[in-house]
Amino acid sequence: MAKVKPLVKRKQIKKKTTKFIRWQSDNFMRVPESWRKPRGIDGKHRRRFKGAPKHAKCGYGSNKYTKHVLPNGFKKFLVNNVAELEVLLMHNRTYCAEIAHNVSSTKRRAIVDRAQALNIAVTNATAKLVEEDDE
Repeated sequence: MAKVKPLVKRKQIKKKTTKFIRWQSDNFMRVPESWRKPRGIDGKHRRRFKGAPKHAKCGYGSNKYTKHVLPNGFKKFLVNNVAELEVLLMHNRTYCAEIAHNVSSTKRRAIVDRAQALNIAVTNATAKLVEEDDE
């Protein structure tokens, strides 16, 4: 069977690629870089003075059509058993299956076989599948 292709593959455009860092995290070791909203009463950063770093705002969010889309053009759907693949039957051009990390190798093989029959893409189809040696 032919490889499944996504319905539409849009180019992702990021508005800001650098991370928002916490105010004065470069000055003090005790202040981590993880973003926190500045709340000081006289703070330059909170009052958005010229020269202060940018605030994290909803305007920097991703395009809703390209949000959560993987590089292969599909959105991810976590699968734990064969029955959960049936949900993707009508959405196999939008979503791809990803087998959960705690699924055994025998169930993985069954999920991969059923996904091929239903023409559903699986991101980690070869994970934890060890080839048997003929001796």
